[in-house]
Amino acid sequence: MANSVYQINKGINKPVEFRGLKAQYIWYLAGGVLALLILFAILYIAGVNTFICLVLIGLLGTALFLTVYRISNKYGEHGIMKKMASRCVPHLIKSNSRKVFYQLVKKA
Repeated sequence: MANSVYQINKGINKPVEFRGLKAQYIWYLAGGVLALLILFAILYIAGVNTFICLVLIGLLGTALFLTVYRISNKYGEHGIMKKMASRCVPHLIKSNSRKVFYQLVKKA
């Protein structure tokens, strides 16, 4: 049977991507937009001029989009997590005694 009636899903194991944003960066952008919406509401309720609110939110929104897209392109799907994890790895391990290494030997 040469032709199959089943379609192959070629998107399996590919990262989620939306307009160039990869994986978790979509959530970062969504959270930032939500934070900007809340900030606008707070400023508006506080009585700040609407024009000033719009300009401020517009500038912060532009900065948010540019930053998230730049980080997404620079680090890729898992790169930012690897970058944060690499900060937790010690640069140097000091030991003044060999006792620690003697205890690592498996006794049969």
